[in-house]
Amino acid sequence: MVSTWGWRKSSASGAHDDDCVEIAWTGSTVLIRDSTRPRGAVVAVGPDTWAAFLSAVARGPVPTRDVTAARP
Repeated sequence: MVSTWGWRKSSASGAHDDDCVEIAWTGSTVLIRDSTRPRGAVVAVGPDTWAAFLSAVARGPVPTRDVTAARP
């Protein structure tokens, strides 16, 4: 399947331009993919979800916790 969407590469690309996320706007959905695998999986989210994600990224790192300890 060949994509007809205009994919845009992240401005935070890796040093060798190989660690990257690309997005495409369909008019109603934001598509997200790994630029090193253009024929791979694509995640589709709504514009509100995308805006919330960008806001969270702009606020900085999110504290993480080890969820493996919670396994039964």
